[in-house]
Amino acid sequence: MTNPDACPKIALAADTKPAAVRGRPWVFANQLKMTAETRALPPGSVVRLMEPDGRLLGLYHFNPHSLIAARLLTRNHSRAIDARFFTEKLTRALSLRERLFDAPCYRLVHGEGDGLPGLIVDRYGDVLVVQPNTAGMDASLDLIVAALESLVKPAGIAVVADGPARAQEGLAPRAEVLVGAVASPVPLVENGITYLADPIGGQKTGWFYDHRLNRAFAAGLARGQSVLDLYTYAGAFALACAQGGAAQVTAVDRSAPALALAAEAAARNGWADRVTTETAEVFGWLENNNRTFGLVVADPPAFAKTRKDISAALKGYEKLARLSTAKVAPEGFLCLASCSHHVAPEAFLDACAAGIRAGGRSARLIHQAGAGPDHPVHPQLPQTAYLKFLAFALD
Repeated sequence: MTNPDACPKIALAADTKPAAVRGRPWVFANQLKMTAETRALPPGSVVRLMEPDGRLLGLYHFNPHSLIAARLLTRNHSRAIDARFFTEKLTRALSLRERLFDAPCYRLVHGEGDGLPGLIVDRYGDVLVVQPNTAGMDASLDLIVAALESLVKPAGIAVVADGPARAQEGLAPRAEVLVGAVASPVPLVENGITYLADPIGGQKTGWFYDHRLNRAFAAGLARGQSVLDLYTYAGAFALACAQGGAAQVTAVDRSAPALALAAEAAARNGWADRVTTETAEVFGWLENNNRTFGLVVADPPAFAKTRKDISAALKGYEKLARLSTAKVAPEGFLCLASCSHHVAPEAFLDACAAGIRAGGRSARLIHQAGAGPDHPVHPQLPQTAYLKFLAFALD
């Protein structure tokens, strides 16, 4: 339990306007008065942030070694950050998902969008995978797990956290089962399809729920078509298109273990005869293959890990659009996605449009979208609206 009266106080820097941080989920290190005492605070400490005149702004998780030094927990500076705090936040997150989805397969907690900065929890039925990406959430893990046990009563809870966000917080990778048992693979149901995820050995938490609605949209374009799913991972768009009535689906990814999950899931759903997998690096596959398809979907990993990567990432998206365009049959469809939060939606659209033009085709943008409702967006944090999905009808 964290007694708010015992939490250390830290102040905004004299040249930081309070209005610039009031209510915002992040406060950067250069916006704070970083004294020797402040720098000595343990990463993950709960602190009271105050304006230069002493007015309190709220309680924050603090990490003196991170660019994002303070992350808002609550504006109520008298609130204890204890088991009850996490239980209330998680109860609200769970209630929202239970209203949105029939099956217990979804992102249960989406960081700042659910008022729990740096915390990700994905649910696969009675299995939960927790990703504490900040020092504060890592330090609070016991409270979080206890609250999840009480609310969900899962058969297993695993912590899987090894991404760049943890590295930036000075945290070591973690991958372990904390409660009960976590089988691998674990089934999940999305849009009526049974997929298979590998929560311990797969990417991130084992699955990407963010494209749920986008997969359903792509499935609607797939009926009677041959489909190419690039960066399929565990068969995400591929199986959705098979369900949508695709005549044949080719799923390409460089990860053989992920493709094995895709093939097994295709068999479980009765589509083994229509879904084939190919292990390959996508750009190389596109440059060395002459087949065309009625629908091409490309959902690559983030090309821009940092702001410095934006220019190279946009060139990569343009190249991917150009090469993918060549694989789209006349009057076919092309769906392109980006999960790089550093890349603005307008810039991504411009890069894709340039790639389609360079591929010698004209196109109409028929649909654009982001992540599903289990990935709520914080209105003052554009980074939580990271996902971009574009669907084009080509000539």
